[in-house]
Amino acid sequence: MIILVALFHPFTMFHKALIFIASLYLLLWAPVSAQDSALVFRSLDSIRKMPDDTVKVNLLMNRARGLYRFFDGRGQENAFLQEAITTSQKMRYAKGMAEAYNELGTSKRNKSQYLLATEYHERALKSAQDARVTRLITISLNNIGVDYRRRDMLEKAFDFHFRALKSAEKDKDDRSLAIATNSIGNIKLSDAKYDEAIEVFNRSLRIEQERDNELGIAINLGNLGYAYEGLGKLDLAIDYYKRSLAVNERIKSVTGMSICYTCLGTAYQKKKNYPLAMDYLQKALALNDKVEDKIHSADSYISIGRLLNEEGKYEEARKYLQEAIDLGLKWGFKSTLMEAYKSMSDNYKHAGDLNLAMDFNNYSILYKDSLLREKSSTEFAQMQTLHDVHQKDNQIKQLQQDQDLSQLRIRRNLALAIALAGFLFMLIVGGFFYIRHRNLQANRQTLQLELRSLRAQMNPHFIFNSLSSIHRYIWSNNQEEASDYLTKFSKLMRMILDNSQHTFIPLNRELESLKLYLDLEALRCNYMFDYSITVSENINEEEVLIPPMIIQPYVENAIWHGLVHRKEKGMLDIAVLLRGKVLEVTVTDNGIGRKMAMEIKEKKGRMHNSMGMKVTEGRIALIRKINNTKDANVEIHDLQDNGEATGTKVKIVLPAEFLF
Repeated sequence: MIILVALFHPFTMFHKALIFIASLYLLLWAPVSAQDSALVFRSLDSIRKMPDDTVKVNLLMNRARGLYRFFDGRGQENAFLQEAITTSQKMRYAKGMAEAYNELGTSKRNKSQYLLATEYHERALKSAQDARVTRLITISLNNIGVDYRRRDMLEKAFDFHFRALKSAEKDKDDRSLAIATNSIGNIKLSDAKYDEAIEVFNRSLRIEQERDNELGIAINLGNLGYAYEGLGKLDLAIDYYKRSLAVNERIKSVTGMSICYTCLGTAYQKKKNYPLAMDYLQKALALNDKVEDKIHSADSYISIGRLLNEEGKYEEARKYLQEAIDLGLKWGFKSTLMEAYKSMSDNYKHAGDLNLAMDFNNYSILYKDSLLREKSSTEFAQMQTLHDVHQKDNQIKQLQQDQDLSQLRIRRNLALAIALAGFLFMLIVGGFFYIRHRNLQANRQTLQLELRSLRAQMNPHFIFNSLSSIHRYIWSNNQEEASDYLTKFSKLMRMILDNSQHTFIPLNRELESLKLYLDLEALRCNYMFDYSITVSENINEEEVLIPPMIIQPYVENAIWHGLVHRKEKGMLDIAVLLRGKVLEVTVTDNGIGRKMAMEIKEKKGRMHNSMGMKVTEGRIALIRKINNTKDANVEIHDLQDNGEATGTKVKIVLPAEFLF
């Protein structure tokens, strides 16, 4: 078909020959091995020589779809896809751009680069709307919905999937309709709206049954099992898991069978039917051993270890958990190591060996923090890539605007010269006084901007540390504690976002956010410490003002460098006093003391820099400059009893600020 179109086009014989050669490549050379790289790029060069038209774009897209593994294996961008985008942009071929950007966005999503995926899929949507192709609009909407779902932005995901659903219904596109419906069900499932999820999954299941799509049927049956398990209807969940398993066995989907075996094992574990649960988990393990990606085997070892923990078979459980740890260390599975170490900590805790339990729990926390840092770095790299993409897109527009801008600059400069000549005498007479006033204002504004900048650093640091606490409950599927944690965390985030807009906030709001933070940290540390907050009677908490987030870094330092290393339960005391025009805040802990904390840090290697304390010290220094006072400093005292460390006391001194 491609050859026929080419022959009727008024090209030269040379162009016809190029099209014929490119077509032969498509027909005879679909699978490309690692040794065919020279042939791949000769094919690309041949297509590049073709005239810019839809035939060329379609050839590029077909080759791009067949060569993802080739380019991914070399860590390179798909050159055919990039050429298709460039050619479509030159032609202003909206349909080609929509298809190419959809492919590019999906490839980024498959590599967990969700920010880039969202950017490219939104470009695909705009191009599809320009082309007025309903099918491409629906596909783009579904793709954006999936991107937002992977980023846990459920409201936006629901909005795009709902729009895709309406578009698919209008176009009678059953495939896109099934995808949108199933995606909406998954959003309901993630939001714990199980009854609504069941209704949506049943609708998607009927569509897939009408299409006779067995993979879609298996997926929806499994999703219905998840929903009924969420409602606590374990027998009904097991029935759907078994129905999904039967379909996966029929289509010989090893991954689907493994998922079903794991789900059945988890469900029977909840029913306390441990022998049957173990049987299904062992079946999942046997299947995963046949798969090249060993992370599935590691997950099965962890699931079996947790089951044996629950049965009280601690020594046997350790063997499976150690297998998971060995695989995690060999292949670098950080999330697996985090979960395996946590399960090993629970094992030793229930076995009565609290020292080993604490050691394994610390290993788990280290890997959680490492995963968060890695995710933050990945997202930063994606943001940098987006910046580069936008910069490249703007270069052409910028070149077109330069000529017009140069003419405007000439006229503007002439007008300025005339104006400056007219006001020259006035500027000479009043310049000295104006410059002096301006410099004074500039100095004060500079200090204020520096203070805001430091406060802006403080909040991301605090949010980063707080987010690491939430992973344990999500991964362990502890719904009640996870719900409690998320409720407090979301309230704390709202307070942080509101407070960060102000240089000073009322003391009661600062203490309220501090209490929420302490509750979250106590929960994260398994209530290894208690705390108390006392405020002097002469303080009206609504009228006395304090910089936001000024106490939290010292509280965090007391917990993680002092209290968590105690074998017994620790105590943290926070006191707020008002002495004339000076506000004093003391943070006292009965931890191991700074000297022993430094020894532990040096022994384990430097894993953490106290960024929060450095930023806070900078803030206090700026407050001292702005107010031109010595009443702004921090004092740290080591507490001792007969020469032995009994804790640390931090005194924060600030000039008192009042609302009225």
